[in-house]
Amino acid sequence: MRIDYIICPANIEDKLTTKHNVQITEARQVLLSAPRIRFAEKGYTPGDDVYGAFGQTFGGRYLAVFFVYKSSTKTAIIISARNMSSAEKKRYGRK
Repeated sequence: MRIDYIICPANIEDKLTTKHNVQITEARQVLLSAPRIRFAEKGYTPGDDVYGAFGQTFGGRYLAVFFVYKSSTKTAIIISARNMSSAEKKRYGRK
């Protein structure tokens, strides 16, 4: 999957910082640093599906970033980001 553009709406950016204590720059770092990506669910519009990206920030923080992928424009629209759970970290480390 190739991501050329990353978009994060202002209301989502506010939620990331207040609820999950994740900065938008950290979420972008995960998406740009060859994360492990898995399909999460079909989107409302054909071709706009939801995916989860699991990776590390440049500072070493393990994050799960969820985004809608618009295949026509190779754009990721961030919808959520949080710390990885213990189980996700174990799975991430095995692969």
